[in-house]
Amino acid sequence: MSVVEDKLTSKDAMQMEDRYGAHNYHPLPVVLDRAEGVYVWDVEGKKYYDFLSAYSAVNQGHCHPRIVGALKEQAERLTLTSRAFYNSRLGEFEKYATEYFGFDKLLPMNTGAEAVETAIKLCRKWAYEKRGIPENEAQIVVANGNFHGRTTTVISFSNDPDARKNFGPYTPGFIQIPYNDLDALKQVMEQYPNVAGFLIEPIQGEAGVNTPADDYMREVKKLCNQKEVLFMADEIQTGIARTGSLLAVCGNCSCQGHCERQEATYARPDMLILGKALSGGAYPVSAVLADDEIMMVIKPGQHGSTFGGNPLAAAVGMAALEVVRDEKLAQNARRLGEIFRAEMQKMVESNSLVSLVRGRGLLNAIVINDSEDSSTAWDICVRLKENGLLAKPTHGNIIRFAPPLVMTEEQLYDCISIIKRTIEEFEQ
Repeated sequence: MSVVEDKLTSKDAMQMEDRYGAHNYHPLPVVLDRAEGVYVWDVEGKKYYDFLSAYSAVNQGHCHPRIVGALKEQAERLTLTSRAFYNSRLGEFEKYATEYFGFDKLLPMNTGAEAVETAIKLCRKWAYEKRGIPENEAQIVVANGNFHGRTTTVISFSNDPDARKNFGPYTPGFIQIPYNDLDALKQVMEQYPNVAGFLIEPIQGEAGVNTPADDYMREVKKLCNQKEVLFMADEIQTGIARTGSLLAVCGNCSCQGHCERQEATYARPDMLILGKALSGGAYPVSAVLADDEIMMVIKPGQHGSTFGGNPLAAAVGMAALEVVRDEKLAQNARRLGEIFRAEMQKMVESNSLVSLVRGRGLLNAIVINDSEDSSTAWDICVRLKENGLLAKPTHGNIIRFAPPLVMTEEQLYDCISIIKRTIEEFEQ
C-alpha cells in the first residue's frame, strides 16, 4: 500500500511561515520552489522573471552549473575545519580574490553584515595603532539613508526608524552626513580630528538606488587621502559586475580589475567590503579586502568566525568570480542597463504614474508618483507578479529592478513589455 502525500500549495507554505516563523519580513505573496538562470517557478509551477536577484546575490543567475558544480565537488570532499587548522582551499581563494580585486589581503566571513562589522573593527584598530588616535575616541562617518545590515552596531548609525526603534541603547562612534555631499564630508573632517574612516555604499540600493554624482567617489577618495581617513566601500550589493563595472567605485568602466581606462574614474577604497554575489547565491560568502598596513593590525584571537573561510565557501567564491569574468557579466550589465533606463525613461515621459528612473548597470529603480506611505508601489509589484515578473518596493514608493546579469537582450525586452503593460493597467 502506498501513501500519497498532498502536494504543498503556496497557501500552505505561507501559512506555515506565518504560524512558525518570526514576522521579521514582509514577502511578496509568492512561494518559490525552483530556479534556473533568470527564471524562478512557484510551487504550482508558474514561471516568473526574477527582477530582484536575491538583492543582487545571484548576479550569475540561479543555480549556475559551474558554481553548483564547485559546491557539489567540494561538499563531497571537505566542508568545514574551522580556522583551528589550515584547509587546502582557503589560501587558493585568498590569492585568487586579492589578485582579482588588487589588494594585499582578504579576511573571509559569511554574511554582508559580518563583513561590515569586520571593516569597522579593522578601521578602529588601525586608527589607534597606526594613526595614533586615542583609544575609544575614533569616529566613523556614514551617510544618511545607508543600509549596511541590521546588527546592533549597524542600526546605531541608521536613520531608518523601522531598523532602530526599540533596539537601543546604540553603539557610539558614528557621525551621519548627507549622501552625495562632499562639502558635508569636508566639514565633518575639519570639525572632528578623530575621524578614522568613511563608510559608504557607492550606490545606495535599499534607499532606492540613489546614485551619486559621477565624480563623487573620486573626490571622496582624494579627501580621505588628504585627511588620512580610511575610505571603506560597502560593495555588498553594488559590487561584482552589478552596476556595469567590476565595482561601482570603478565608475563608468566595464573592464575587469585594474587597467588604464579605469585610472580616471576608479576610486580605489582602502577597504573593500564584499558579499552577496561573491557566493553566486549558492552559499554564504563575504569578505573584507585591504592592504597589509590595515589588515595586519588584526592578530590571532582578535577576530574570526567558525565558518568564515571554510573550504566550501572558498570553492564557491572562486567559481562565482570566474563566472563573472568568463561570461563578461559586467559588460552585459552595462549594455542592458542602458537599454532598460532608456525604455523606462520613455514610460516616464508618457505616463503620469512614474516620475523618475535612475540607476547604473542592472541596478535600477523607478519612482512611483505617490506618497511613501501609499500602497501603490506594493500593489504594482503584486500585479507584476501576476504578469510573470518579480520585483519588490523599497521606501514605500520606489520599485527596485535588479535581474540576474546573465539576462539576454531578448529576455530584457520581454520584461520591459511586462513592466510597461502593468503600469498602463494601473494608470487606467
